[in-house]
Amino acid sequence: MKITTSRFGELECREDVLIRFPSGIIGFPRSTRYIILDHDREAPFKWLQSVDEGDLAFVIMDPRLFKPDYQATMEPAALADLGTPADEDLILFVLLTVPPGDPDHITANLRAPVVVHEPTRKAKQVILHDELPTRYPLFAQPVACP
Repeated sequence: MKITTSRFGELECREDVLIRFPSGIIGFPRSTRYIILDHDREAPFKWLQSVDEGDLAFVIMDPRLFKPDYQATMEPAALADLGTPADEDLILFVLLTVPPGDPDHITANLRAPVVVHEPTRKAKQVILHDELPTRYPLFAQPVACP
């Protein structure tokens, strides 16, 4: 299948690599099919590119790469859209916000991670009940000198 994107141009992708969000992503319920693209082979960032809307894409990352103690405790009902997946079949990532022209201040939404059931490629963005920030700074901020 061919898709046209605003960031990557025309892409060819196989149906079996699609990730399906039955309920869409929060704020984007009509876009339910995505693919994951590498940002750069050296960088840990990836792109979650919508197949349904070519101009919709999110920068994503495994939260454990910048916050090793990150825990996403989810109620089984929150994952009902994914069936009854075993923990080892789940892939977790978070959406990042990159301020225009200011990549030093990238933040991660730790409160609403995306969970992918790898065998079925179904996914869901889950809102956690834990007190986790929606704008967690990815990089330590420099300390101002007096």
